[in-house]
Amino acid sequence: MMISNHKEAYVWIWLPETTDPIIAGKLEVEGDFIYFNYGKSYLERDDKISIYEPELPLKRGRIDLPSGLKIPSSIRDSAPDAWGRRVIINRKMGVKGNDIDTDVFNEITYLLESGSDRIGALDFQRSPTEYIPRATENASLEELLESAERVEKGVPLTPELDQAIFHGSSIGGARPKALIEDKNSKYIAKFSSSSDTYSVVKAEYIAMKLANLCGLNVAPVRLIEVLGKEILLVKRFDRHAKNGKWTRKSMISALTLFQLDDTMARYSSYETLAEIIRHRFKNPTKTLHELFGRLVFNILCGNNDDHARNHAGFWDGQELELTPAYDICPQARTGQETAQAMKIVGDNGLSQLKTCLEAAPNFQLSSQEARDIFDKIETVITDNWDNICEEAKLTKVDKKLFWKRQFLNPFSIIR
Repeated sequence: MMISNHKEAYVWIWLPETTDPIIAGKLEVEGDFIYFNYGKSYLERDDKISIYEPELPLKRGRIDLPSGLKIPSSIRDSAPDAWGRRVIINRKMGVKGNDIDTDVFNEITYLLESGSDRIGALDFQRSPTEYIPRATENASLEELLESAERVEKGVPLTPELDQAIFHGSSIGGARPKALIEDKNSKYIAKFSSSSDTYSVVKAEYIAMKLANLCGLNVAPVRLIEVLGKEILLVKRFDRHAKNGKWTRKSMISALTLFQLDDTMARYSSYETLAEIIRHRFKNPTKTLHELFGRLVFNILCGNNDDHARNHAGFWDGQELELTPAYDICPQARTGQETAQAMKIVGDNGLSQLKTCLEAAPNFQLSSQEARDIFDKIETVITDNWDNICEEAKLTKVDKKLFWKRQFLNPFSIIR
């Protein structure tokens, strides 16, 4: 089969508090690299903002890439990840899509072939003058669930199911998901996977609810059942209804803040993120305390998938602001010792409160303040465990599986 890759794309942006996109610039392939330059009309606007600085400053001409990158990381933030790529490959190649390397298409192709309602404030078009959203009518959850199952199996979608699941193809992450709209809110719907050995969506629901009870700023979640399967609905915080339309908030992943790509993600660390927050974020002290609380909670709930794409900041053209927490997903765990996806202090990433205590000064916290946070989070988890598990209708088997394994594992609570 002939594989067709796009060589250019036009970048459209929603400026802060606006509900319609405007053309910002152009992406072009040159060898193994993808470069961006702003359009003349955009640079002449009084209300223009950079897509992200220092990576894409407002200037004329092609913008050089940071060392080691093949595409601007702030653009790559808008691209689909593993799940969305599988949907696109299924869409374009049918049953072969489940068996083919995702590198078969280049990054511009994934940007142009994915849905338009992607995370953040950008979209990508073939035209610099006409914006045509790649969107569908709001599909039912039953349709979306059936679509996700077919993509997982590598089965070609019917035209109706193809449209149902395509809308969410731009969302990041590796697990089955889709986008839905309900009145004045938008949600990411997360589905069970055929490979799950335990209730992953319920585990995430429990963790997100407990994190909220701990006083952390997290995305609101709901758990519903469709066709006998649980679906987690996560309310989007990058969209707000306005006059019958939607504003879009620009988001930048921590991976972009680090000026890294996925192949260099192992160099990410909480220590570096804390330093960036001190210099570039609104309310740095409050933000550092919030991030420390999230780190502690991740460790105590068994979420070691806290990689740099699972942290992000809103970008308004001048400053950054930490987004609500998302993707707090306790991970399967059989033994005791484990480490976080990002190093915590120095080369130490061990998932222990002891490591957090060592890192506390980087978050502008004293040892006693750090210990008080440990106590609060551990107490909230313990006191609310039974109620939240009951709310999630968690089976006794899964409840026993999670407790003291993912949640409050003895290795994690060592101080």
